[in-house]
This record gives sequence, structure tokens and C-alpha cells, in this order.
Amino acid sequence: MPFPAPLTGVVPPLCTPLTPEGEVDVPSLLRLVDHLLAGGVHGLFVLGSTSEAAYLTDRQRGLVVEAVAGQVGGRLPVLAGAIDMTTPRVLDHVRAVTKAGADAVVVAAPFYTRTHPAEIARHYRLVAAGSPVPVVAYDIPSAVHTKLPGEVVLELAAEGVLAGLKDSSGDLAGFRAVVSGARTDPRITGFSVLTGSETIVDAALAVGGDGAVPGLANVDPHGYVRLDGLCRTGEFEQARVEQERLCALFGMVGVGDPARMGGSSSALGAFKAALHLRGIIDCPVTAAPQVPLSGDEVESVGKFLERAGLL
Repeated sequence: MPFPAPLTGVVPPLCTPLTPEGEVDVPSLLRLVDHLLAGGVHGLFVLGSTSEAAYLTDRQRGLVVEAVAGQVGGRLPVLAGAIDMTTPRVLDHVRAVTKAGADAVVVAAPFYTRTHPAEIARHYRLVAAGSPVPVVAYDIPSAVHTKLPGEVVLELAAEGVLAGLKDSSGDLAGFRAVVSGARTDPRITGFSVLTGSETIVDAALAVGGDGAVPGLANVDPHGYVRLDGLCRTGEFEQARVEQERLCALFGMVGVGDPARMGGSSSALGAFKAALHLRGIIDCPVTAAPQVPLSGDEVESVGKFLERAGLL
């Protein structure tokens, strides 16, 4: 099922603000939605990696979708992750998030067990057959340990199974191949190809991508919307300058000490610390068992914000 109109522009993957007790902080979540809407974004994506969906209970996942969809009120499309190990479990999530108000679902390949490309394709066909809303493929090999083959994505797009691709693989050549294939195959219409990589948005748009799903847009939505606009008007030198500013800001994801925490803890902790320092969310806590940033590391995040003119 395709989107009513192709999905384009900046579609931030929302952080999920939490209370010190680990519950969803709905008032902070709604302020974050308003912050992103004020930044001019073109859609919202909840329950992805940046949302810490893997750490949330099913009850918390439903609460996030209901809160965000209610606050948006149909002004922008709300995409929700339906991410789990197997097809039946994904279909359970599809039913839950669409009931809660999602306009589309974002689905990764099956994981835990190794799957053949034919099984991955069957997974998406079965999910699409059971979904009342468009299905976007989520290429995130760092999480599911499978790179979605471009030829499988294009085959499913031609069948009308997939409405789009969120490519978080960092493989610009593979991204370009999907963009080119979708553009030249007359069977494929209305298919959106979005990069999930914060640091190559200008390059992804230059090769014909439709938009971006950058986690850093939580912190600086105006910057990514500005970058998107510059690329669309062909002002690529100004776009390069803006992209480089955002690349420098993205350096905040490395503030955490790798001797005591993983890269995900550092990156998500930095995004939440930045949102807290900017007064958008009440608490920068990340979900257990992730390790929180230290006071010195939070101070380093503040310096990144200052250099970017955001604090």
C-alpha cells in the first residue's frame, strides 16, 4: 500500500522522554512534538532506535503512539515502528500501533534467527497483507544483523508491498542503487527512500533521496529542515556548510566514555541531555540497562550546543 502522497522531507525519529522511574514522561513528549512541529518537520517517526523502542514495554509503546498521534492531530504523518523478531509478533505490533493512531508502520527484517532473502521478502508480504496502513522497510543491520538486499526492496516496491525505505545502513552506494532503481522502474510509483544517517543527508538528497530520518533532528529540527530546503533549491554549497555544522553537532554522540558504556548509551544519552539542557524535556534519563552520562559528559554536550548556537 503506497502513501497517499510520497513521504518527503525531514521525519525525525523521536526520543522517548522518561521519568526518573523509567515511565514515559508524556508532558515532556508532547513538548518535544511541539518543538519539532515548530521546527517545520514533515513527519514524525516513533518507536524506532532513537525512541528506545527495544527498551519499552508494549504498554509504553502504545502510550507513546497515542500521545504523539493525538498531539499531531493529523497535521503530519506519524510513522510507528513495528519491530520484533518474527512475523506474528510484528503483526501484533502493527495492530496495536495502528489502533493507537499511526499512519504507517516501519518494519525491520526478522532477527534472532538467520533468514534467507526469500524469507525476508515473505515476511514483508505477510506484514503488508495484514496491515491497514503503508509499510516502510527499515534497513538497520547494526540492530538486526541483516542488510536488506536492494533488489529485494525494489521487488517488493514494484509489487506494492512496500511504500518506502528507511535506510540506516550508512551504505550510500546501496542507497543510491535503490533510488535509481525506484526511479527507473515503471512499476514503482510513490515509493519514498529516506536516509537515517545524520551526516550524509546532503549527499543522500543530491543522489535523489526523498528525505531524512535523523535522530539529531530532535535537538536541531530547524537545522535539518534548513538543510533539506537548501538541497531542494539546488543551493548545494550552502547545504554543504549547514551539513558540516550538523556533523560537528553530531559529535556529541561520542561524549560517553567507551570504557564504561556502549555507543547507543552515549548517543541517546547525549540527545536527551541536549533536549534537557534546551529546556524541552524534564529528565535526560535513558532506559535501563543503559548507563547514564556523567556530569562532565553532560557538560560536554552543552559545549556542543553552544558551538552550534543552540544554547
